[in-house]
Amino acid sequence: MQTVKANGITLAYRTWGPEEAPPVVLLHCRGADGSDWTPVAERLARGPRRVYAPDLRGHGRSEWPGTYACEAMRDDIRDFLTVLGIERADVIGHSLGGTVACLLAQRAPGLVRRLVLEDVPAPFPLDPPRPEAERPDGDLPFDWAMVLATDRQRNAPDPLWWEHMGRITMPTLVIGGGPSSPIPQDQVAAVAAAIPGARLVTVDAGHLVHETCPDEFLAAVSPFLTCRTPS
Repeated sequence: MQTVKANGITLAYRTWGPEEAPPVVLLHCRGADGSDWTPVAERLARGPRRVYAPDLRGHGRSEWPGTYACEAMRDDIRDFLTVLGIERADVIGHSLGGTVACLLAQRAPGLVRRLVLEDVPAPFPLDPPRPEAERPDGDLPFDWAMVLATDRQRNAPDPLWWEHMGRITMPTLVIGGGPSSPIPQDQVAAVAAAIPGARLVTVDAGHLVHETCPDEFLAAVSPFLTCRTPS
């Protein structure tokens, strides 16, 4: 574990692979942390690649500042890259991490060489809205305020999130979890359709594609990352 100051908070992160190798940033889902990616990260690092897996704000060993808008998480990762001197990276985001990755690709496309979105729903308002969740007893590995804040944004996302999908101009791979995922797969398909030139792949693994079916996940991701980027 290492830490860095980015966007005014402390972010914890893990790394794999040689420092001089091409960088890949892995963004975890809500309630997890960077360690969630370990089996996949170890295999990506053999590429060779330099793999970074930060804990998003309010998760794991990163700071829990009490404010959890997805836009703030986006800015955390943008500054994370800047502070570490990473000019351009491949970015893989799962669920909440995928939303953050989308927002980063919209706002700072020059930082993202290739984008992979794992089972990420389209940012459509929920109807009916998701009711406020009750906090479970005991200690949690994340800030409960983060759950409430991200639920509010999931219920009523900023319309610009959807309107700006066309700003994602780098090569993009969208991976859906298939019919066993709780994420409506028509929304995953809508994300792929809204991003110019994006490719959609379905792995019938449920929401945790990279965890449940790592071989199939990497079979889609590894060739995509190693393709030559169009000039």
